Amino acid sequence: MKKRMWKLRGMLALGAIATALTLIFPQVGFLEWLTMIPMIWAAIRICKEDQTSLWSAFRCGFLTGFCFYFVLYHWLVHLYPMDFVGMSPAASVAVIAAGWLGLPILNAIVCGFVFLLFRLMHKSGIFGYVPLLRPFSFAALWVAFEWCTTQTWMGVPWGRLALGQIEMKPMLGIAALFGSYGVTFLIVAVNALIAEIVHSPRQTVVCGIVAAVLFAGNLGIGRIWYRREPKAESTVKAAVLQGNIGSHEKWGEDSLDRTKTVYGDMTRTAVADGAELVIWPETAIPFVLNQNSSLRNWVADLAEECRVTILVGALYRDAGGKEYNVLYEVLPNGVISETVYAKRHLVPFGEYVPLREMFMTLIPPLAELSALDDDLSAGRSSALFETEWGKLGSLICFDSIYETLTIRSVRDGAELMILSTNDSWFYDSAAVYQHEAQAQLRAIESGRWFLRSANTGISSVITPKGDAVETVAPLEEGYIVETVGLTSARTLYSRIGNLFVWLCMAFSLALAPVGYILKRKKEQR
Repeated sequence: MKKRMWKLRGMLALGAIATALTLIFPQVGFLEWLTMIPMIWAAIRICKEDQTSLWSAFRCGFLTGFCFYFVLYHWLVHLYPMDFVGMSPAASVAVIAAGWLGLPILNAIVCGFVFLLFRLMHKSGIFGYVPLLRPFSFAALWVAFEWCTTQTWMGVPWGRLALGQIEMKPMLGIAALFGSYGVTFLIVAVNALIAEIVHSPRQTVVCGIVAAVLFAGNLGIGRIWYRREPKAESTVKAAVLQGNIGSHEKWGEDSLDRTKTVYGDMTRTAVADGAELVIWPETAIPFVLNQNSSLRNWVADLAEECRVTILVGALYRDAGGKEYNVLYEVLPNGVISETVYAKRHLVPFGEYVPLREMFMTLIPPLAELSALDDDLSAGRSSALFETEWGKLGSLICFDSIYETLTIRSVRDGAELMILSTNDSWFYDSAAVYQHEAQAQLRAIESGRWFLRSANTGISSVITPKGDAVETVAPLEEGYIVETVGLTSARTLYSRIGNLFVWLCMAFSLALAPVGYILKRKKEQR
């Protein structure tokens, strides 16, 4: 029995690792429709056994989640050395290890509950009445799992299965209807249906047909969606700048002259190429702009000289002394707009320290990770910029991996999305490409053009179909000038939000109680 259990656990790990690799290498993302088969097959074998305890099921889920996220977060090693925030080599190793182990552990705990609920469903006997429910129940549980990774400061939704399909845009069309969670549901359901065939060959015909219909239907509908040209109610010729000045060199007065030269010259060149709107990266100016008259005047003079609207990434301090990571709008007449967009989802340990006293005691280097002296405060509003072309919504870096922030901006009237980010900590690792893919998902979900400006890359212009029509590669200096559209049209997902997630949760939570009720009625006959 123990030997067999180890083999099953090996299958769980194999499926989890293979699936994580498709997110790292989306060029082979088509394999994602098969990679979860060994994992789900093993989950069925484990959870249907009468002798499997709830604790055992939880541990198997924990193993699965840990393997998946441990592989996915391999790029954290690129943080080393962290001397640009004043850390010693030993402290850098401690912080990276805490992140590379801590993030997978947090997500693995949630995944453990997925398997625990799957075991409860088997114990209830519900699948004995309707075997075809099993593949869809596991898919619904995985959707709930992904959504849970977006919650609280501990939630980091870096493992969205939809990211593995980013090179095959038609497979992502359903995201405009139900978000990336719709893509996740289909991927897991197809894998689970095939796993059901391996587990119960008698279900081959039914499960095979259903799996084929789901896959082909998604592809067919996606191709129709992808062939449609996005409609625009107005257009603007916009520029995204990438100065290639990273976190390890831009903090401090010594680097300010280079920053002003690079972004000043690049803005002038972009305007000469026809740009009417210019986007700078996150904290391109790493100072409190509203309380620095010299820098404020410099930016205002630049905008007035070029007769262009500039969105500038910098810091902001309010009357109460709180600091924010923001985007300022500098108008062509040199006036800095009173509207300021403040980053809504801050990076834990990068921009603020949650549970500071606890972490100062347990892992002091982690509490000292930020390049800033004090914790930043989070913004609460979508703070749209009113322009002559239409309303601009904004996101800053970490904001872009949380779908609800984009949807909130669209509901408030955003017709074009601006994304300023700083991925320089991760150089040209997989993290940079995965973060870019998150923005492509948000574009599909919201039906909006995205202008993405990054300090060291990737900078891009993304269409509502998720295509990056032009990019500046990581660790290169450059800019893009592109005509983009603004629209008030709404996708279904921007209207209903995560209703599909709530339906999956309700379905998952209802199955076990229904199974127990049916079992009791059968025993009473």
